[in-house]
Amino acid sequence: MKLWQKWLVTGMCVSFLVGCQSHPTDKGQQYKDGHLVSDLQKVNQVNTQGRPINTPDFNRQVVEIKNASPRLFQNNNETYHAIESWLMAGGDPSQLVNFNLAAFQMEGADNYGNVQFTGYYTPVIEARRTPQGEFRHPLYGMPPKGKKRLPSRAAIYNGALSNNLILAYSNSAVDNFMMEVQGSGYVNFGDGSPLNFFGYAGKNGHAYKSIGKVLVDRGEVPLNKMSLQAIHDWTNSHSEEEVRQLLEENTSFVFFKPQSFVPVRGASAVPLIAKASVASDKSLIPAGTALLAEIPVLDNNGKFTGQYEMRMMIALDVGGAIKGHHFDIYHGTGHEAGKMAGFYNHYGRVWVLKKDQQLFGASK
Repeated sequence: MKLWQKWLVTGMCVSFLVGCQSHPTDKGQQYKDGHLVSDLQKVNQVNTQGRPINTPDFNRQVVEIKNASPRLFQNNNETYHAIESWLMAGGDPSQLVNFNLAAFQMEGADNYGNVQFTGYYTPVIEARRTPQGEFRHPLYGMPPKGKKRLPSRAAIYNGALSNNLILAYSNSAVDNFMMEVQGSGYVNFGDGSPLNFFGYAGKNGHAYKSIGKVLVDRGEVPLNKMSLQAIHDWTNSHSEEEVRQLLEENTSFVFFKPQSFVPVRGASAVPLIAKASVASDKSLIPAGTALLAEIPVLDNNGKFTGQYEMRMMIALDVGGAIKGHHFDIYHGTGHEAGKMAGFYNHYGRVWVLKKDQQLFGASK
């Protein structure tokens, strides 16, 4: 799959105020491991009492890797096998050494082990094959390549593209936009046919601009309140013209290609299992890397509960805004997945697990 542009608030991380004896905790930050001095620091013990709660999902993700990418599976098979044995024995982090598994803690965005987590998902939007009633917002296929630059979003909204490129008509320009940001999605034509997968086909080449950041810069949504739900609340409380003007702030436009129903795949061409796969910065965390992650638990309103859960996950995707000590967690398909994915801009701790005892990654 093409490199996806991840969710709108992905790049809008809350800055840590370290160096001024300020240790914020509102986004799940912890400081129990002290100051770390390398990107991936080998530890003798994982400093947590939790155990992974998603063993079946992790095992399913490994099977998907084995079936879809034999080379990636072979490169990591010894580690996966050792982790599966450890999980079958209860998944106690204090017992990792008994399964010849080494743990390397990530330094985090602030050098105190606080790794940033955001979220992404696969939308499902309602659409029709022809315009009818509220279904009047086009989804476009990729225009033929030519010498001229493709039109901007505003120009496309004004009809700059041929109607022959229209793949479907949805009932929401905002839903179309969200699917563009995610890079792909499922379309329900409402006629009893299976969901159609609209994959990424290309973009118009204009600069991408986060509408979440636009709303923050305007002072219409506070930075600490920015989420998918906050953007939906704003669009639901403003006129269609105001919403369109906001969307046009992002001149970039994504085109799609329809396919029969297929599983969602990341950049590694492996089907993704919700909350068992992440997008990573592959220069730091290569594809196939197994991660033991301690993730903040949010309530249904996106508030940090003060609790954490342990999950085993595998890096299988990438994203333009996913750099350094930052993971984008794949949350699955549909509205609820999108709601929770949009809430995440929080921090947790992550340990890379490797079968061998050699140092993983480069120190600073």
